[in-house]
Amino acid sequence: MKLTLSILPQKYAVCRLDPNGHIPHWALIGDDFVSLTRTRSELSIVCLQENVPPETKADRGWRCAKVEGPFDFSVAGVHVSLAIPLADANISILAFATYETDHLLIQEKDLERAIRVLEQSGHRIRR
Repeated sequence: MKLTLSILPQKYAVCRLDPNGHIPHWALIGDDFVSLTRTRSELSIVCLQENVPPETKADRGWRCAKVEGPFDFSVAGVHVSLAIPLADANISILAFATYETDHLLIQEKDLERAIRVLEQSGHRIRR
């Protein structure tokens, strides 16, 4: 499966908050990508790094690659076609799915290498 991905220009942070807390207003600022996941043990928020207060527990310096979709839910292999070559190159990712498409978070320090690996695997990258 050959895919087209767009590299979003912003930097993102992956934040960990109390699972019983409210969703902070700063998490929802921006319109390219925000992800909220609540479990019994945490509230995880992926949002624009520039909006995250310094005292917030967060892993910063992520870039987002958006897979151009939409994809039907029956389409198999989207994540695998991206994750395997990146894993083989020892590049860690965080993958997120939405109703229409998928997003990969890649550490900024690994981004150029990840782009080369994905292009060598036949994927198209838009910057």
